Amino acid sequence: MTEKAPKGERMTRSAERHVPVLLKEAIEYLRVRSGGTYVDCTLGLAGHSMEVVRLLGPQGHLVGFDRDPEALALAKANLDRVCEELGGQAPQVTLIGEAFSAAPLHLQPGSVDGLLADFGVSSLQLDEARRGFSFMADGPLDMRMDTRSGPTAEQVVNEENERELANLIYEYGEERRSRRIARAIVRGRPVTTTGQLARIVASAAPAMKQDRIHPATRTFQALRIYVNRELDEIKALLEAAPKLLKPSARLAVISFHSLEDRIAKDSLREGAHQGIWEILTKKPVTAGEEEMDRNPRSRSAKLRAAERMAARR
Repeated sequence: MTEKAPKGERMTRSAERHVPVLLKEAIEYLRVRSGGTYVDCTLGLAGHSMEVVRLLGPQGHLVGFDRDPEALALAKANLDRVCEELGGQAPQVTLIGEAFSAAPLHLQPGSVDGLLADFGVSSLQLDEARRGFSFMADGPLDMRMDTRSGPTAEQVVNEENERELANLIYEYGEERRSRRIARAIVRGRPVTTTGQLARIVASAAPAMKQDRIHPATRTFQALRIYVNRELDEIKALLEAAPKLLKPSARLAVISFHSLEDRIAKDSLREGAHQGIWEILTKKPVTAGEEEMDRNPRSRSAKLRAAERMAARR
């Protein structure tokens, strides 16, 4: 029988398997300056934040947000390790266990030198079957990023009426066969596990020849976005960002599907029209072949960056 590693060591090993997406590019666009205040709105396992911490110096300050208690604990362990390595050169680190829409409640207006957000579900959440984000392994239909509150995906699929289910699957999953899928879900109730839901969806809307993804992928995406109010969170953050950032401060956001990227693109474009942003990425930055080979999650990642312009007099 193999002896288990101590819990803290297991956490660190787990973190090492999850590589941050577009790390080099995001750090470059943030233009991290020693002594500055930088905000990671989606800590995850702190892959991006660890690099920021290494650049900040003892007068710097990293503020990190994550509403997932498990992710926050892992992030803390990783950041503590980096700060210990840096010794007296380590910056101040403040971690906040809330959704990033709460940033204006914790940060002073005009106090931030750079803000980073890596939208969507993390690899850690996808890999844990008990979290219910993926159908790759059977697990309970939860899908909550913050497991302490809010309705689960199981409650949504079993309590929403057929019309509402069809609408949310179409809107958040961009699934054209949403009505057929919703009808099958209602007929298959009660639905309690990820595997059961995936089978129901695949039976109602089988994969077509041109499909490169599992037929349940869009339905799972839709439920996850709905349960976690992800698009509302993104809109709230992008609305608050100009007020939080100093003039010449940088914003970098990474999205993984068209709904997220569209919100970011439209928000930055409108802000540029109003003289709020100078857009630094005319087209979204995507991963190179080497990163895509090393980290399959990066294949769909798009990075957009902008610089806060000085207020007009």
